[in-house]
Amino acid sequence: MGVSEGRSPAAPRAVPTRPLQGPRARRGSPACRPPAGASRSWPRLGGGTRPGAAPRAPPWRPPAAIVRAAFLRFFEERHGHRRLPSAPVRPRGDPRLLFVNAFKPIFLGTVHPRSELAQHRRVVNSQKCVRAGGKHNDLEDVGRDTYHHTFFEMLGNWSFGDYFKEEACSMAWELLTEVYEIPRDRLYVTYFGGDPSLGLSADEECRDVWLRLGVPASHVLPFPLKDNFWEMGDTGPCGPCTEIHYDHVGGGRNAAALVNQGSPDVVEIWNLVFMQYSREVEGNLLPLPQHHVDTGMGLERLVTILQNKRSNYDTDLFTPILDAIHKGCRAPRYQGLVGDADVGRVNMAYRVVADHVRTLCVCITDGIYPGFSGAELVLRRILRRAVRFCSEVLQAPPGLLASLVPTVVEVLGDAYPELTRNANQIKDIINENETAFLSSLERGRHIIERTVQQMEPSTNFPAEVAWSLYGSLGFPLDLIDLMLEEKGISLDSAAFNELVLEDAKVRGRCLPGSEQGNTNTHLDVHSLAQLRSSNVPATDDSPKYAYTLGQHGHYEFSPCQATVLMLYRDQSLHKEVGAGQRCGVILDRTNFYAEQGGQDSDQGYMIRLGQQDVLFPVESVHLCGGYVIHEVTAVETLRAGDQMQLFVDEGHVTVEQLQQVEQVVQDLIKKNEVVHMAEVPLTLARRVQGLRAVDEGYPDPVRIVSLGVPVESVLTCDSEAAMQTSVELCCGTHLLQTGSVEDLAIISERQLVKGISRVIAVTGGQAKQAREVGQCLAMEVDSVSLRMKQRITSIPEMQNLSKEVGQLTQVVASTAMPQWQRKELQTILKALQRTANTAIKKLELQQAEKKAQVLLAKYCNQPVIIDTVPADSLSILMKVVNQLCDKSPGSSVLLLSPQASGEVLCACQVSKNCLPAFSAADWAMAVCTQMEGKAGGSPVVAKGSGNAKGMQGALTTALEFAQSKL
Repeated sequence: MGVSEGRSPAAPRAVPTRPLQGPRARRGSPACRPPAGASRSWPRLGGGTRPGAAPRAPPWRPPAAIVRAAFLRFFEERHGHRRLPSAPVRPRGDPRLLFVNAFKPIFLGTVHPRSELAQHRRVVNSQKCVRAGGKHNDLEDVGRDTYHHTFFEMLGNWSFGDYFKEEACSMAWELLTEVYEIPRDRLYVTYFGGDPSLGLSADEECRDVWLRLGVPASHVLPFPLKDNFWEMGDTGPCGPCTEIHYDHVGGGRNAAALVNQGSPDVVEIWNLVFMQYSREVEGNLLPLPQHHVDTGMGLERLVTILQNKRSNYDTDLFTPILDAIHKGCRAPRYQGLVGDADVGRVNMAYRVVADHVRTLCVCITDGIYPGFSGAELVLRRILRRAVRFCSEVLQAPPGLLASLVPTVVEVLGDAYPELTRNANQIKDIINENETAFLSSLERGRHIIERTVQQMEPSTNFPAEVAWSLYGSLGFPLDLIDLMLEEKGISLDSAAFNELVLEDAKVRGRCLPGSEQGNTNTHLDVHSLAQLRSSNVPATDDSPKYAYTLGQHGHYEFSPCQATVLMLYRDQSLHKEVGAGQRCGVILDRTNFYAEQGGQDSDQGYMIRLGQQDVLFPVESVHLCGGYVIHEVTAVETLRAGDQMQLFVDEGHVTVEQLQQVEQVVQDLIKKNEVVHMAEVPLTLARRVQGLRAVDEGYPDPVRIVSLGVPVESVLTCDSEAAMQTSVELCCGTHLLQTGSVEDLAIISERQLVKGISRVIAVTGGQAKQAREVGQCLAMEVDSVSLRMKQRITSIPEMQNLSKEVGQLTQVVASTAMPQWQRKELQTILKALQRTANTAIKKLELQQAEKKAQVLLAKYCNQPVIIDTVPADSLSILMKVVNQLCDKSPGSSVLLLSPQASGEVLCACQVSKNCLPAFSAADWAMAVCTQMEGKAGGSPVVAKGSGNAKGMQGALTTALEFAQSKL
């Protein structure tokens, strides 16, 4: 190990030249020798001095890389451990420290005796650990203090049936006090104090080991089960542990009372677990046949001590990253402030970003990418949390997060060279995900601000809005909580959890094979009897045959008007079902085909008459006792007596069918089945049961391709293997294993003729890209849908939303994406377009009524009304004219509306009392000609436009024309 230049030499230490002599070698081993070419002994890394040593110069603060290397070399060279590289932070979603799981078969005794794993006796490494989900979840605490992290390094040494308590404690004490030279009087050790309820006595063996090592009795402390007994899970290996704690203050005081009390002054640095029991299913403990040791010491916390800091973020593991953040943002420099002293949470933002970018680098390198489930979802939350702090708090431009990757690689790359190899990929993935989230972040912030403004004082943030942010815009719940906390507002957690549970129930009912899937569509005997006793007539389904062959060979199904007779939910009949609930709708008549006779049910939607914007998609249709049950999710409250109009989706392949096809292929890809191929006589091949063959001539011999089952097996007499897999006759060049496909997405499905569709699918990287594009478009559609639900009183804003829906509709139709998702989005967009159109008409009518009232009061039923009115569109201006004429039938009205563009809009209507002498079309033409424009219409109503320069003359012309006709 090298010595830092400029460091004053410490008192020399004798270095024996004898070689390392087995695992019990002590200070004289090669681990203590200086590297080749150096002239001094093993450097003392800490700030303490040994008894009798010469006074030391100001303590050297060793870099983290040297601290890590000293740990590994100490166990490898001085105590005969085998150094292993860090395991990746997979398997996904496991809340435990993942490297422990790598040795789980040894602890359980299930390891194969001839395997490489079984040869391990003592092992050391520095393990990458992520703690951001499951039982151990530090994500929400990161940034609030100076010591929580989502990613950290765990220095650990293991013994598998080799050494036990005495050796483990002795090695730990030696490393801390002699190599790192941490003052002994600042260290406290704890041991298991026993648990009478489990029949476990205190671990006096461990206590006595510490006392023999010279630890004062006042520094050796017993603690109960929750502090000093470690368990891998509800069952399995477990045992007492001993922890080493460090007092940051020191000064000769006794800090025993602060151990395990959550004090930042006295912190745990090392945990030594002695696995000597196995917890059985019944809860009792049985001794293990072999005893093991599993220790862990957080590198970040150790470096903080050795560099004489009080915050992990002040060590060289973080300071380069914090400096890089400062250079890339507009915020003041990091000062290490916490709590109320951290005005604007700027320092918190620094810590969040510095921590999270390390986690992102490590996880992406190990093959975990931001996604939508398990570990991928956790990483997505981490990335979005970091992006939010970069953008909103640090006022950093897009791309800052990815720009920190080279600095992370510089800090950690020597220990984990895989980071260096994957640096460019890490930056690309971070940038792509940041871009996707930034637009949603802006929308979400506006939604929160508008909602807060509309809230009553001292009320909780509505759960429905939080659910929309979570489900539609991809806001992690902890991020929503944090943004609300900054505004001094709490989320209605109880209501939010109810929405989560309801969503889970709905999803559960939709799963194939779910027993609850038919509770809304299959009438039980009691409900059938109740319907008949109430004289509810059976459904007239004859309109299902009212279809014709239209142009281009497509069949057309006429809409059907019907009345809701009864609603069915959770195996009981109802007169009313609330919004968001799934139910079966019983109508007096229907044009939907119910599932029967081997034919699937139709799909489509129903709308309430007079409410074109409220769409009730029909998910399934069933016939039961003469009643046709239409399964829907109520967008708004449904009631018996509602008048509905039904529309059948013509010739569709269902979303579910497309998803099922993709899932079948996905499952085969994951299984990575071998594709077996062999040439056999044609007569033998044709005997294979379940053989997929087309009607064409085949050569003899013929080539059989079998998925996952050897060809010899499918050729066996009476073998049904081919019935369970894909066996075909084909001379093509096939993949050798299904895993080579990587991924598959169906991006197009078009019906050519009845029952035959052309399907286009992509695989590999193209499939992944199609899914990513689909997710981005789904977020965009969800965003528009969410904004559409807000209270909008501005016509231009609603028109912009309508335009955005139209643009999204075009993009969804033309973009390569999963076809099932395209269908879902197109259905949503159709409903949104109707909603927008209805809302625009309603807002225009409201605006027109107000303007008409003003003009009516001004002119009071005069025979001719000519004036200028501000109006955003010709549609609004025409509505003002209509309103005036409706309220004053004897008046003929012409209104002009100057626009900011210099154009003047014109609309007019002539009273029926003045026809045919007075024509609205001629009136508008005369006026618009004066403005160098055009006009057209009927004798009753007309409209046009012209230039603002001629508007005053046009008003005069309008009056003169009207007077000449009256």
